[in-house]
Amino acid sequence: METPFNDRGVSVTRNALSAAGQVFPLRDIAGVQVVTVPKNKAVPLVISIAGLIGAIVGGALQSAAGIVCGVMLIVVGWLTWVTQDVTHRLMVKTADGEREALMSTDREFVERVGTAVQRAKAAAAAAAAAAPKA
Repeated sequence: METPFNDRGVSVTRNALSAAGQVFPLRDIAGVQVVTVPKNKAVPLVISIAGLIGAIVGGALQSAAGIVCGVMLIVVGWLTWVTQDVTHRLMVKTADGEREALMSTDREFVERVGTAVQRAKAAAAAAAAAAPKA
């Protein structure tokens, strides 16, 4: 089994995990974990509230520019919320700490990569145990 996993630019061989230009030797990987990062609520909310305040102040001062700028900020806040994606990250634990190896919006793909790394580590451990001692 030369390449147990090779998909979307990510490959897991019997020696290493290669993803996003990074190479993690399997012998250095202590464990993998899939982490889900939700949408950021604070930034779109702050932008929209600032726009609402601007539109109210523009209306109170009878300023068309203030109303337009306020409404535009409300729309920008809404677009910021709508265009965000929930992301999933494959975190690799090594002796140096935990590092992000892969990020995707497809959780199933990230979990498949994690499973492939665990299987490759198990296969490498079995091969090392079966190798004759010299």
